[in-house]
Amino acid sequence: MSTTTWVALTLMALAILTMPVYAVIARRRAVDADVARRPTTIILGTWVRDWLMWTIGPVERKFVEWKLSPDLFNYIGGAFGLFAGIAYAKSELALGGWLILIGGLADIFDGRIARARGIGSNYGEFLDSMLDRFAEMFAFLGIALYFEPTWWAMSATVLASGGSMMVSYARAKGEAVGVDCRGGIMQRAERLVTLAVASLIDTPITTALGWIPGVILLSAVTLIGLGSLGTAVYRTIYICKALRKMEVEAAAKVAASASV
Repeated sequence: MSTTTWVALTLMALAILTMPVYAVIARRRAVDADVARRPTTIILGTWVRDWLMWTIGPVERKFVEWKLSPDLFNYIGGAFGLFAGIAYAKSELALGGWLILIGGLADIFDGRIARARGIGSNYGEFLDSMLDRFAEMFAFLGIALYFEPTWWAMSATVLASGGSMMVSYARAKGEAVGVDCRGGIMQRAERLVTLAVASLIDTPITTALGWIPGVILLSAVTLIGLGSLGTAVYRTIYICKALRKMEVEAAAKVAASASV
């Protein structure tokens, strides 16, 4: 295994070792406010999300103390998405997974720092959303290039990329017409974690078992594609029902006013 793979696996092991400590501490602390207000899924439940917030808490507080700009982390997230894409295109799967994780952490920090400093803005939200999309696009483009010799694997990557964009678009369009919909099994955090973990474990497992390199990553990409498509369909149905209900209620109010 390469040095990158060993380092990535070591850091993953160290992170996992903090879980028993958190399990004891969690009994005496309330769930993080950001975690409590966000929907959870089978992939990322409340316990795991809250553990992550507890783990990065000391670093986050230092960033707030240093008054670092949330925009800095937006740009870091976008840049690491680009670097991850390059790593995937060069068949450096573990490095790509590591870069995905760092970019994901940067995405967490930008919003939390903005809220902690009371400097959240529409500009910041828009920049964050757009750079997140660019980061995902770059990563999936690199994966598509990695799978380029195999048309069906490349097709699965295109499905994952398109499905991911549709999930984000459904939420953005829903909010634009007055419906907030954040549900679904394959949201952005779930996509990043699934992709990163698969990238980190692919090389050591496929090497040890004699499997075809990239098969674990391909399985994850396929799961992301199907899960994202399902999430996009779910959000479409949810938002359409909510809009129809709003229209019926509005029409009823107009009819009631006209009859007075």
